[in-house]
Amino acid sequence: MLSRRIRVTGAPEAPLRAALAALRARLGVPEGFPPEVGEEAERAAKSPPPPSYDATDLPFFTLDPPGSPDLDQATHLSRRGTGYRVRYAIADVAAFVAPGGALDAEAQRRVNTLYFPDERVPLHPAVLSEDAASLLPGRTRPAVLWTIDLDAEGRALAVEVCRALVRSRARLDYAGAQRAIDAGTAEEPVALLREIGRARERQEAARGGISLTVPEQEITERDHTYALSYRAPLPAEAWNAQLSLLTGMAAADLMLARGTGILRTLPPAPDGAVARLRRTARALGIDWPHHVPYSAVISALDPRVPHHAAFLQECTTLLRGAGYTVFRDGALPAITTHAAMAAPYTHCTAPLRRLADRYALELSLSAASNAPPPDWVLAALDALPHRMADGAQRASTVEHESIDIVAAALLKDRVGETFDACVVDLDDHHPDVGTVQLASPAVLGRVEGPDLPLGDPLRVRLVKASPGSSGSSGSSGSPGTAKPLFIPA
Repeated sequence: MLSRRIRVTGAPEAPLRAALAALRARLGVPEGFPPEVGEEAERAAKSPPPPSYDATDLPFFTLDPPGSPDLDQATHLSRRGTGYRVRYAIADVAAFVAPGGALDAEAQRRVNTLYFPDERVPLHPAVLSEDAASLLPGRTRPAVLWTIDLDAEGRALAVEVCRALVRSRARLDYAGAQRAIDAGTAEEPVALLREIGRARERQEAARGGISLTVPEQEITERDHTYALSYRAPLPAEAWNAQLSLLTGMAAADLMLARGTGILRTLPPAPDGAVARLRRTARALGIDWPHHVPYSAVISALDPRVPHHAAFLQECTTLLRGAGYTVFRDGALPAITTHAAMAAPYTHCTAPLRRLADRYALELSLSAASNAPPPDWVLAALDALPHRMADGAQRASTVEHESIDIVAAALLKDRVGETFDACVVDLDDHHPDVGTVQLASPAVLGRVEGPDLPLGDPLRVRLVKASPGSSGSSGSSGSPGTAKPLFIPA
């Protein structure tokens, strides 16, 4: 699911980037791939088995941030009577990764691509993820091709999925696609992104689902000082995300109908998490009356407004608790839905970056063809939720400790200053230790002091901010971490 997106610029030797490099070293993040993994990837890249269906006549396009090399999805949109046809091609990683081989073993160890503010650590070697398996323009690639027919209101009517050869014709970025759509110059397969995306957004609202428009934080460095800004996502990003969600829900429905699969599930957020988010809203000046539902607050926010952007970043905390749920032989799990989707859902659209997606795609293909899943999928299925949970924990540690380092970098020259804040959390075992949300800059810090007023405004003084001091204690804010430290003023 969504995570906080932070981008850091500056020279590698800059203090903030040096602190992030030290974090990678401390967490044991691999710097490269073992020789045997690279060699197997090179061999696999040369001769993937070709699928029997050729869909290279369809003019697919990809839509990603500028410069993205690992292109998981390619899209073709068209009208179908009064409705629409969505063709969604997903990189066929299973065509390159032999079960039980060195490449597979390394993917099982890494689980997912890790995103640091200054670089990413990939799940697969670049010869696959950025070349042979990536849906690059002008290249014929094996893919798992979804064909989903929608009615005029955006409801799914029919779903087909098969292996196919595809060839993307255009590599688009969000800003360029948005300009073309807004100007009316986009060709129909791209122009329909707005029409279909908005229809799917209306369907989401009708079923009670929520999509977070999470802004990207950018940290810029000049003369050894840092500034924080937010980049609001474009509408084209949300419309494109709706196609991924549509496919994930279609895959979940196929697997549930067949009786064997893996779902991405999320129970409703606990009251404590919602209460904490309400305190964060208060700290940031976000009006959230008690009678107003969370979804209504989210829909009213403008991610271009800095304090709204900061609150949207914090809203991702309600997505914690998501997990992978396996079922087989018709024994469906007690929970089949994802609370944010308000529907059954699975991860299947990013196999270059996430291990579980390769399995979900295989299970979907089997379900669609009424065939038993491959033995290698069934053999790995029961252990997959635990493996993915370990990977999620690793990614969460990267995210939270990176956020602490960035916050410390922003404040490192402001030790001794006072700030308006709000206590949004208290340590269960140490009530004189908590977390404060600053109003400006909109970052979190650790606070220590007697009688901390949970949920109330508090003036605090910064006593420590050192981006290079991150310890091994995780994201809780204990003394060894990089999280800025405050005391009541």
